Amino acid sequence: MSQKPWHLNRRTFLKGTGVACALPYLEAMSASQANTEAPKRLCYIYFPNGVSNPSETNEENTKWRWFPQGEGKEYKNNFALSPLNHLREDMTILGGLSHQRSRELMGHIAGDTWLTAGDLRTTYNNNISVDQVAAGHLGKNTRYKSFNFSADGGVGYKSRASTLSYNAQGLPLPSEHKHRQIFERYFSPNGMGSTSERQKKIHQGKRMVDLIMGSSKDLKRNLGKNDQVKIDEYLHSLDSVEGQLERNEAWLGTPLKKVDTSHLNFDLDPSKNAETYVRSMYDLMVLGYQMDLTRVMAFMVAREDGMGFGENYPKLVLGAEKGHHSISHAGDPELWSRYDHWLTQQFSYFLDQMKSVKDEHGSILDNTQVLYGSACSTTHNAINLPLILAGGKNMGLNHGTFTKYTDKTPMSNLFVSMLNATGLQRSRFSDSTGKLPGEVFT
Repeated sequence: MSQKPWHLNRRTFLKGTGVACALPYLEAMSASQANTEAPKRLCYIYFPNGVSNPSETNEENTKWRWFPQGEGKEYKNNFALSPLNHLREDMTILGGLSHQRSRELMGHIAGDTWLTAGDLRTTYNNNISVDQVAAGHLGKNTRYKSFNFSADGGVGYKSRASTLSYNAQGLPLPSEHKHRQIFERYFSPNGMGSTSERQKKIHQGKRMVDLIMGSSKDLKRNLGKNDQVKIDEYLHSLDSVEGQLERNEAWLGTPLKKVDTSHLNFDLDPSKNAETYVRSMYDLMVLGYQMDLTRVMAFMVAREDGMGFGENYPKLVLGAEKGHHSISHAGDPELWSRYDHWLTQQFSYFLDQMKSVKDEHGSILDNTQVLYGSACSTTHNAINLPLILAGGKNMGLNHGTFTKYTDKTPMSNLFVSMLNATGLQRSRFSDSTGKLPGEVFT
């Protein structure tokens, strides 16, 4: 396509008195679209404790089921998923999928395998999570390989993790949960000081990592076998830190894309204002995609087994006497469904934001696959997982149905198809047997 006099390059800057400012996307830049490949993104969003799923034989309680009535394109959402009714053509509801090696696990332990499909049946033998597989491929062209967020931060502990992400050794990667710190660390160039100051900090960090790694290797020679394993894990973590420091240095001279951040609210306590906290995290995620800081994100809305801030969300938003985990054991499908409905409202808000924000390649949502779900159908039942796959229309996804699978189809097949849609051609992930059958992926 020939360049017209009124066409602008996507990298056009406004210049004056020594200041250069990147322009936001303008329609006049559309001529350069053909020369720029649309980004392909992945997003994984998790909630704990399963969903309200009373037996279909009890017609009175059918309306409180998370899963819809009917299937295919004629499905009808019950109360829990009704906030998504206006997004039917942007999503697919999936039923029947699970991780085969997690089906016999206590439900909360299965949460550690949601993105890994790892084998925790006898010994804790987790493996790399699919978001980190994707990050190794999609993170090559972004400032950060991936973002990993949660309501509680850190890693938690085995069987009660507060992270969705695991490295190549199956070790948990710490999640982040404080909005202001996240923004200042990743989004705000002013919050990180001048270029020279940031470069000095990066070099200091690199020297510190070099010193620690050197002394750790000397120490390892005098340790027993178990301690050597721990040191190896430690050195691998340091290697990841050094890798990010090198990435930071490589991106130091590249200005951040200019976007509006006036709507963000940082002074939040999830134990006091659940809805604003969750939505503000979603806002940060949309912003991260909009600025193309990363193309892979994971967000744990709350933690398993009544732990962490998320346990109190029903008390804050519904005025309930019980927390989320207690509700999942109480046998009141209406109360549980009301909380499922609240979680869906927040997810609907996220999808609406992703759909409304556009760049030169169209809607952010159309270039992002979003997987939303839990590791249990009901508490302690790690089969027939509640899952919604949204977005990704520009990556070949077809939506608008409720699709049911049998227990012969591993959830890992879904992961394989999602990876393939990003351009990462893998035939297997964990216990997969192939791609996800059906018409969701073309």
